[in-house]
Amino acid sequence: MTKTLLKVENLRKYFPIRGGILSKKVASVRAVDDVSFDVYEGETFGLVGESGCGKTTLGRCILLLTEPTEGKILFEGTSLTELKSRDLQRLRKEMAMIFQDPYSSLNPRMTVADIIGKPLDIHNLAKGEEKTKRIIEIMKMVGLSPEHLYRYPHEFSGGQKQRIGIARALAVNPKLVVADEAVAALDVSVRAGILNLMRELQDKLGLTYIFISHDLSVVKHICDRVAAMYLGEIVEIAGTDELFNNPLHPYTQALISAIPIPDPAVKRKRIILEGDPSTPIDPPPGCRFHERCKYADERCRTEKPPLQEMAPDHWVACHEIRRSSLVEDKP
Repeated sequence: MTKTLLKVENLRKYFPIRGGILSKKVASVRAVDDVSFDVYEGETFGLVGESGCGKTTLGRCILLLTEPTEGKILFEGTSLTELKSRDLQRLRKEMAMIFQDPYSSLNPRMTVADIIGKPLDIHNLAKGEEKTKRIIEIMKMVGLSPEHLYRYPHEFSGGQKQRIGIARALAVNPKLVVADEAVAALDVSVRAGILNLMRELQDKLGLTYIFISHDLSVVKHICDRVAAMYLGEIVEIAGTDELFNNPLHPYTQALISAIPIPDPAVKRKRIILEGDPSTPIDPPPGCRFHERCKYADERCRTEKPPLQEMAPDHWVACHEIRRSSLVEDKP
């Protein structure tokens, strides 16, 4: 039986909007709204969706880099939101994050040795020669030369910077790594190298990834299971092959139909969504996708659909499920 490493239950994150002379709270941005899912040990769990759907905020909440408004985050059965700061500090070395922009996520005043060694200092894991030995070991693991030890970030390419970020994340031997758009800022040729590196490290170190991305072709390549988010909510969760071959939610179908096919002789049926996403400040009642869904009826406009298991390990939040009509046609 697969062990559950992380369990997220009814997680919410609302950002207050303040106005007036006294800066009173007048509204809230519902960035993450009642999200629940499990992540299994050793898997790569993907989070996909349009820009602004809440993917990054969800990832930051899981690591408590952003304090959740409500909900539970259970890591190996321990509730992170209920821990005291000292206990949470001890548990933080089990979790790490790879940030989207390798240019801004590294301190330009710190050398590679300082950047990778900082987590070791914070958690008192190594000092002196042992620390240097550990840093060099990690650098070799991610494809960096020990000659780079005392260089600064501006002396590296984008791909090398991201390798430094990965090395920093792995310095404390974490079990869970949240990769937030880890290859989005890189050239296509460099992306392949970073993705292959992440897979090699996962096999070697037994890592579990939460992989956040808007690039579904990358997600299809690297993830074991995928969750689609829309306006702060998860609308579909399934295994990667099941989700891409049999998407059940109209939003997921539209996302997958937009993936380009690198073959001019093959054409995919394209689903065009009309209108723009509603604002997370005042989301619509019922299903949040109903304003852009061609299947929506009165029930969709008034009643929020629960996330239900419609097939083995395939969960969908939709009242009007229609089988995918995404067929690849030859002209």
